[in-house]
Amino acid sequence: MNAFAPAGIPLPVILGALAVVALAALLILRRRRGRKRTLESVLEDIAYERIEGLVIPKADEGEIQIDNLVLTAQGLLIIDVKNVAGNVFGSDKMDQWTVISDDKRFTFPNPQPALYDRIAAVRQIVRQVPVSGKVVFLDGAKFTKGVPGMVSSLKELEDEFGDWDKEAAKIKIEAFMPHWEQIRARADA
Repeated sequence: MNAFAPAGIPLPVILGALAVVALAALLILRRRRGRKRTLESVLEDIAYERIEGLVIPKADEGEIQIDNLVLTAQGLLIIDVKNVAGNVFGSDKMDQWTVISDDKRFTFPNPQPALYDRIAAVRQIVRQVPVSGKVVFLDGAKFTKGVPGMVSSLKELEDEFGDWDKEAAKIKIEAFMPHWEQIRARADA
C-alpha cells in the first residue's frame, strides 16, 4: 500500500485526477494571459467600487467632472481614458500632444494638467486617503518617444493597481471606506 494514496483508491487514479486538475489550471491561466484586456475587465480587477460621471467642486472655483473614480487597495484612482490609434507624441511639458496614424494627424491638449485639477478636487474632499490619477491610453496608442509620467496602458494600470494579497487589500479597503462614502455622498447629491 502506498503511503500517499488514501485507502482503497489506486495510485494511478489519484495521479490521473491530479493531471486533469493541473491541465485545467494551465488552460485557465493560458486563457487569462491570452485574452485581450478591455478597460472594463481591468477596472473589474482593480476596483472595489467605482463611480462614473462624478461632478464635484473644483479646488479653486466651479465644478469639475471625473469620468471614472475607482476605489483600489492603494487609495482612490482617477482614470481619464483616451481612445486614440496611432503614434502619440507628447511629454509632461508639451501643451499639445499629436497623434499620427496611417490616414490622419490631429492634436489635443496635454491631458495631465486637467488630471492634476481632478486629483486636487478629490483631495479637497478626502484628505486622509491617497489619491492618484492616470491617463489611460487604450491599445491602439503607441508612445514612440517615451511615455509621460501620468500615462498608463491597461496592462500597466492593472500591474500597478491590482492587488495580489487579498487579505491585506481587504484591510486597506475597510480603512478607506468612510472616505469613499464621503465621495459617494457627493455623487448622489
